[in-house]
Amino acid sequence: MDAQGRGRADDIDPADQWVLNPNTGEYELRLSASPPQPGVPSPRRPSTADAGRRTRSRTEAPSRSRTEAPGRSGSAAPGRARPETPGRAVPPPRRRRGAPEEPPGRRGRRPAKASKGKKVLLWTGGTMAFVLVAGAGAAYFYIEHLNDNIASVSDDGASTGGFSKDKAINILLIGTDKRTGAGNDKYGDAGSPGHADTTILLHVSKDRSNATALSIPRDLVTDIPDCPTTQEDGSQKIIPGTPNARFNTSLGQDGRTPSCTMRTVTELTGIKPDNFMVADFNAVKTLTSAVGGVEVCLAKDIDDPDSKLKLSKGTHTIEGEQALAFVRTRHSVGFGGDLSRIGLQQQFLSALMRKLKSNDTLTSPAKMLDLAEAGTKALTVDSQLDSIGKLKDLGLELGKLNTKNLTFTTVPVIDNPAEKVKSTVVLNESTAPQVFDMIKNDVSFTAVKEQKKKEKAAEAARLKGSKAPASEVRVRILNGGAVAGSAQETLSWLQNEEGVTKSENGGNAPAQLAKTTLEYAPDQAAQARRLADLMGLPGSAMKPGESVDNSQGLPAMTLTLGKDFKGAGVSLTTPTKTPEGVQKSTADKVECAK
Repeated sequence: MDAQGRGRADDIDPADQWVLNPNTGEYELRLSASPPQPGVPSPRRPSTADAGRRTRSRTEAPSRSRTEAPGRSGSAAPGRARPETPGRAVPPPRRRRGAPEEPPGRRGRRPAKASKGKKVLLWTGGTMAFVLVAGAGAAYFYIEHLNDNIASVSDDGASTGGFSKDKAINILLIGTDKRTGAGNDKYGDAGSPGHADTTILLHVSKDRSNATALSIPRDLVTDIPDCPTTQEDGSQKIIPGTPNARFNTSLGQDGRTPSCTMRTVTELTGIKPDNFMVADFNAVKTLTSAVGGVEVCLAKDIDDPDSKLKLSKGTHTIEGEQALAFVRTRHSVGFGGDLSRIGLQQQFLSALMRKLKSNDTLTSPAKMLDLAEAGTKALTVDSQLDSIGKLKDLGLELGKLNTKNLTFTTVPVIDNPAEKVKSTVVLNESTAPQVFDMIKNDVSFTAVKEQKKKEKAAEAARLKGSKAPASEVRVRILNGGAVAGSAQETLSWLQNEEGVTKSENGGNAPAQLAKTTLEYAPDQAAQARRLADLMGLPGSAMKPGESVDNSQGLPAMTLTLGKDFKGAGVSLTTPTKTPEGVQKSTADKVECAK
């Protein structure tokens, strides 16, 4: 320790400090006086008489070698004479205040060695600092290792650009039938490029209070749009779309990438995903093993030679190969088709979600590390999720969910009427649009919070009450983000079909709106209710406020058509509950596969 710099130390004179002489390469004892320290008297400058006395005593005393070993009072470094300052005495070493007098002949000694207790403290502190630094370095390298594990591909502009913490989240989860990984080629179709075998659109509400996992059947007949795709050399290639094709061919077929599946989902549902994740056969095996297996339930014995699943009736904890066999089986459950397998997969994912959020997993560092290792190796993500930091942020958002408010459901479908042998399905046009609208408008499939219930009640109240005749409705229509020409189309429809003759086209709105709104003054409430009824506007679209003057200078309501506008006469009312006949289950409940 630098005693001079600190002013005082245990029995160490601040003036006695060994310094390196750059000319000789040896350490020498510096004897120049230190600056006065607070509370320490400065050395007294000797008088002429004192100097004389000192000179006489030197001549009388035996001469002392200038090359004495360091450590004795007044000694210099070997081979180095101590400089003399005429008329000035070299101050004696000072002792720390309160320290006992040193015995004669002990002046100028080296600092005493630290006690054993101090050595232990110094050693422990230094070791701990080293461990912390080394640990930080190890964490850094481990994070870099996890980043290297992550495989990513471009979304080719098919996504929103990535999820946001302050908005609802839509993640497309794609399970492929690609047979990569040890032992997976034995399942047949070993050369498969990996089709969209299991696809789930996970919607997480803006307030993170609820979520919906919407399964899309692989055998659903739909239109696959043209797909711009980044090639390995960085060039762009547009893969032509295919009308009336199986949904699962949106990936793998003709070189299609996950971005093509993303575009197909947008075309089908009207919902544009924020990100995607792709998992193959190996992911199921490694992820279930990382958490120590998941618990599933069977209502009957199953022995399926195709999937290689053999389990007895009851509850089982499965992982690895057995877990893969479980999610692949279909001939032994339900009606033996893909829709029955979807139900089984939803049960499996519910069990996996419960295990991931259990204390058994969250409090086990070993399991968390295994999960991080397995997850980063097993998944292929889009370029917006290509780092462990981004995946962590997404995980934190998903972690806010309560499993009882995570609903699993399936796109409503019916058997394809164009087929004699039923092997594909088509959308159920009577219920599917309602399901898609609920997700687009962030409506929960489970019980909502009390605050949301109050908001819904307030919106419904706006629609209740007397309605003015259509002939008395006075409204000015603006286009605030709808398709060009929508304001004129709506005006013509209202005047010619619904008798709202006191209406006019106000042109473009000052700003674009995501949702259609109807602003009205308190005394126009009856008019507003009539117009909302005619146009199918929800209570949330009605905005009490002030009226505006129309071109005749008369007070009129303002109808602004937002980006959600679907066309004149098409209802904008969002369903508030799941349509009849749509099957659903929540992740907190254990269900036995039948």
